[in-house]
Amino acid sequence: MNVLILGGGGREHALAWKVAQSKHAEKIYVAPGNAGTARDPRVINVPIDSTNIEKLLAFAREEEIDLTIVGPEAPLVAGVVDTFVNAGLLCLGPTQAAAQLEGSKSFTKKFLQRHSIPTAGYKLFTQAQITNARKYLEQCPYPQVIKADGLAAGKGVVIVQNVAEGLATINSILLERRFGNAGEQIVIEEFLKGEEASFIVLADGEDFVCFASSQDHKALGDGDTGPNTGGMGAYSPAPVVTDELHKHILETIIRPTLRGLKKDGIHYRGFLYAGLMIDGDDIKVLEFNCRLGDPETQPILMRLESDFLEVCWAAVTKGLKNITLKWHTETAVGVVLANRGYPDDYPKTDAIQGLENFSPLTTDVQVFHSGTKIENDKVIANGGRVLCVTALGKTVALAQQKVYQAIERIKWTNKYCRTDIGYRAVQYEEDAKKNNM
Repeated sequence: MNVLILGGGGREHALAWKVAQSKHAEKIYVAPGNAGTARDPRVINVPIDSTNIEKLLAFAREEEIDLTIVGPEAPLVAGVVDTFVNAGLLCLGPTQAAAQLEGSKSFTKKFLQRHSIPTAGYKLFTQAQITNARKYLEQCPYPQVIKADGLAAGKGVVIVQNVAEGLATINSILLERRFGNAGEQIVIEEFLKGEEASFIVLADGEDFVCFASSQDHKALGDGDTGPNTGGMGAYSPAPVVTDELHKHILETIIRPTLRGLKKDGIHYRGFLYAGLMIDGDDIKVLEFNCRLGDPETQPILMRLESDFLEVCWAAVTKGLKNITLKWHTETAVGVVLANRGYPDDYPKTDAIQGLENFSPLTTDVQVFHSGTKIENDKVIANGGRVLCVTALGKTVALAQQKVYQAIERIKWTNKYCRTDIGYRAVQYEEDAKKNNM
């Protein structure tokens, strides 16, 4: 089977790495890919941007691609699946109409409200309504969450602690165009307390299968401090998602969402990622993503024992009712290595040392590339998030120890990472030990 994977981040490197393990895989292309996929002899990079839909379609026809797997959100929102399907090609991902769940936060909030799916209270404001937004901020309790309506690479969410911060934030989004067109409208949302978790399913329009639970760390600094990012690390499984809670999430969030979409005329096919806030038995939707998360994908796929390509094929041929996913019992922890200065300005010229210490064929530690390129036979850290080092371990603590030992072997001048990824899960393990003593 010839496979085309769209995207150039850590998620797409992990997708290619997992697809390459399938007995069904023949040629694996990644458009545009990165230095990590370029260094894997089983994968071929294609210099086409993931949003250049017409060129991608022409390439897929020319190379007789059997299945295209869409990694990032931008091509989904741009309608890549509609174009491929209309041309008679199999493409895994939701349609443009369905991708509004991620592409527009206002669409999602209205959808959740319409179908009685629990979420935070909210108000919507455009630039023309900025006076009303300011008045609203002056009377609401704090903290509050302010979100750009459109796609902002995971950076369009700001938690404000007081009126002054709120006013400055809406000015920067609506007037100064901090997030460009993504900020033409904002959502001001009540701040939810609890613990975040990522719950991902793969749907085929009729049935779905659940992927392993995970949790990511969005804040830049240790202890979940500092600005939000696209994600600084993740681990799987998420101990907060117990078997009982898993069932509760299916009944209150996932099934009502898929039913609601169908009621609205959308048969959802592809990955559906529910970002949840969990406070005891109270579960609310923070956001939906219409694809696998990054960096959640890396630890999740490290744990997946099933043939991933078979699973993806089943999703595009309405065969998921016959699929049961198998998982390693071990925990996986992934830590993002970023360029210092991210998520704002950062250098893009540092050469990375130590990557020769790792092989894509190893099973317990993997280095997934994101913001990298090859220049003069050197791997350059040219993105904000550069690598995601991911390791398997019998416990969270052991996986965490293994991943940070691996990180010490990778060096470049402006390397930065959090030092505490997985700390919540480690605490769960320690508490469980105490309770069993």
